[in-house]
Amino acid sequence: MPNRTSTLQMIGEETLEQAATVIRCLGHPLRLRLLEAMETGGQTVSELQHHTGAPQSAVSQQLSVLRGHGVVEGRREGSFVRYRIIEPKVGAILNCIRACEIDR
Repeated sequence: MPNRTSTLQMIGEETLEQAATVIRCLGHPLRLRLLEAMETGGQTVSELQHHTGAPQSAVSQQLSVLRGHGVVEGRREGSFVRYRIIEPKVGAILNCIRACEIDR
């Protein structure tokens, strides 16, 4: 039987480190739900609260983690801050999760 690793390109160390950071950051159900809500565009904290049913303090806390890891950014619009995804791999990760749910 052929060795699979011999036919696949090995992932570079820097890429593995970046991926591990993003994956660790996404390792919380509320963070994933927030990102799912932001897939269609920027959302305010109150919009994210409505989408997730989570209290404002929990939404803000998880957004802070996502911001701190460079997954989302916030832009002020008047008295609101609109958060949007800036990590390009997030969509692919969410699609993988959806595919796993379908495969069950």
